[in-house]
Amino acid sequence: MRKKILFSASVFHALTDASTVVIPTIFPILYNRGFLITRYSQIGLLSNLGLIATVLFQFVVVRLSYRRDYRIFLLASGLGICACLALTPLAGSFFVLLLFFLLLRLAASVYHPLIIAWISKSAADSDRELDRAMGIQSGSGNVGVMTAYLTVGFLAQRWTWKTPLFAWAGLGLLLVLAVLLTLRGVPSQNEETRPLREAQSWIRSLAAVKRFVPGFFFGGMGWNVTVFFAPSLLNHRFGVPMGQTGLFLALWMGIGTITGYSYGSLSRRFGRKKLFLTTLAGSAACLVVLGWSPIRGLAVAALLVFGGLLLMTYPSLHTFVGSTVRPEEQTRAFSWVSNIQMISGALVALVSGFLSDAAGIHLPFLLAAALTLGVFIFYLPRGPEFFGGRSERAAGPGVNGGA
Repeated sequence: MRKKILFSASVFHALTDASTVVIPTIFPILYNRGFLITRYSQIGLLSNLGLIATVLFQFVVVRLSYRRDYRIFLLASGLGICACLALTPLAGSFFVLLLFFLLLRLAASVYHPLIIAWISKSAADSDRELDRAMGIQSGSGNVGVMTAYLTVGFLAQRWTWKTPLFAWAGLGLLLVLAVLLTLRGVPSQNEETRPLREAQSWIRSLAAVKRFVPGFFFGGMGWNVTVFFAPSLLNHRFGVPMGQTGLFLALWMGIGTITGYSYGSLSRRFGRKKLFLTTLAGSAACLVVLGWSPIRGLAVAALLVFGGLLLMTYPSLHTFVGSTVRPEEQTRAFSWVSNIQMISGALVALVSGFLSDAAGIHLPFLLAAALTLGVFIFYLPRGPEFFGGRSERAAGPGVNGGA
């Protein structure tokens, strides 16, 4: 059962994360043509409003999920994602583009609060199993983004900017079908019940994860600055063609995929704290190079290394939460950290759009470097116990059945 849950969740994570970058990857094309997008600040506005809408809707998703089947949410989310991708090419104005993007973000808001909590509960036997599961699900999301970057740039350059949107809508339907077929016969009921004092329960869940807020701030900022502004940095500052830009971003995700899948073994070898601090320090250095380097090759190299570091922080942070929060509160806890990650990303992306208009497309990366250094300084003096950990228990079936 556990393997089916992890496989299905990983496939759906690939679709969810891919869908959130398919549209931003075509922003440079629209900007260059002066069609739908004419200013960098509009990119920041799309990011900001899209993520804030997701934050608000995630609270609704959690409230609706008590004692309900996870498969219902997977189906609704998958169909919504595919519909928005298919409809976006019909947009005739920036406001219609914004509407479809907002709807896409709403549809994609199911995975992080609900399905990651489901994975965490199914891998409740030990830290070792939790580290492994979080690494796999995180790496699978990276695979989806990498595939999107590889295909979107190529398809848009070979045909039109609309082609990759239609292609991913069709592929998404196939992936949703595969997920639902895999989960046939798997217990998929969310056993959490609505607490009698729901507001207090939300506050208690937030208190349980407050130590990880700076980490998720970094995660949201690093992701959004890269997804929304790296294509423009490469294309507009260094003159990299869109097809090659997509290839570089796919390599960015590819390296991150390898490090994400390797998180379980690396954390056991070096320890959670040392591994996490290394990713923060290395990320700050890479962001400085991205923002300051006038040399295309050096900037691309920094981008690729940054991918490997940034994308290893996600399983780290999810493991921290999963190993410190009680199972009955994990849906709310993962909703909180997902929302914090998205809000931080939205705010930094919004500021980055105006900075880019005022002083250049390189400014978002220097801002992100300074903020990353602040996060590193916050975590540096903390002890290993600060990063969570459950005692290993005897191997046995998880809450949803054995592997």
